Amino acid sequence: MTDRKRRKVVVLGSTGSIGRSALRVARDLPGDIEITGLAAATNHGQLAAQARETGAKRVAIYDASKADALRAALPPGVEVFAGPEGLVELAAETGADIVLVAIVGTAGLAPVLAAIRAGRDIAVASKEILVMAGEIVTTETVRHGVRLLPVDSEHNAIHQCLAGRDGGAGEVARLILTASGGPFRETPAAELDQVTPARALRHPTWDMGPKITIDSATLFNKGLEMIEARWLFGIGMDRIDVVVHPQSLIHSMVEFVDGSVIAQMSRTDMAFPIQYALTWPRRVRGGMEPLDFAALGALTFEAPRDDVFPALGLARQAGNTGGTMPAVFNAANEVAVDRFRAGEITFPDIWRVVEGVMEAHDAVPSPGLPAILAADAEARGMAGSWRSR
Repeated sequence: MTDRKRRKVVVLGSTGSIGRSALRVARDLPGDIEITGLAAATNHGQLAAQARETGAKRVAIYDASKADALRAALPPGVEVFAGPEGLVELAAETGADIVLVAIVGTAGLAPVLAAIRAGRDIAVASKEILVMAGEIVTTETVRHGVRLLPVDSEHNAIHQCLAGRDGGAGEVARLILTASGGPFRETPAAELDQVTPARALRHPTWDMGPKITIDSATLFNKGLEMIEARWLFGIGMDRIDVVVHPQSLIHSMVEFVDGSVIAQMSRTDMAFPIQYALTWPRRVRGGMEPLDFAALGALTFEAPRDDVFPALGLARQAGNTGGTMPAVFNAANEVAVDRFRAGEITFPDIWRVVEGVMEAHDAVPSPGLPAILAADAEARGMAGSWRSR
């Protein structure tokens, strides 16, 4: 690329699966992408190694107790930020063109808002940010004239299918998110009580972090994606559907009012949507292999088992209720997943926890950030003390 400057990118969550894929994309496109900042939660050793590899001059560690060890492992001239406030400083002050947010959970919300207010475009891979505070985040992007680019494979696919159209426009009938169905797609309901964390972490098609992998097994990831899509594309929850597609080659589809459907396909490699988000609106040749259609075999589709996996119904309820309810939906699920991984509750208890916490919450309409954070904390407390009946 000789006719334009390299795009300066900050990666928040660089040691996770999305962050590592983003750095792989940057390695494949040295003429297009320059990594200027990196942030991680606790893994200071890997963060230091990434800084040495990429040449990033600013790094942040969420766990402030690791800051001294990080400084000792870095080459001279690299600035270190520490703690939650350090992530905010890094996101806002690096002079980046785009900030890729790949932090699992709610820790990415404050850095995202800081980056938006500093005029940075956002590549969002953290579902929780838009689920918790979609109205606030989208309002701020409009106010500050920045772009919000989806990195999740499903939303990135819809972004490509819409090709500049407004999702809420009259020509779009519905958005169709595809789901692999997870490892228990065909498991009888009576056997789900016996599911162990080890089994839930064996995803059939994607290599992801533990939280997202378990969310895929419960279908909560699709529920979160439904709410996220509502904010990304300005479309009502009643026009967002999910279909199970076990091969995970079609990443999502858009159905138009004339009955035509446009789908986006690629291999199951997160480098594809990451690269498109970081180089948009251009398409460039990267290091990924294209599909071999002759070798694909059959592509199959089926309806999700809503009676066995109620996460989608709970998500639709949360999205339709709005206000603080999506934040409660998200927070209760995060705690329930942690408790399942710790052996405190069963696999089906994950959605029982979420349902119970949602039933107990009085949603606050059009909340500000303090009300959202208060609802998040309240939901976490209730989910942490929930007991099976």
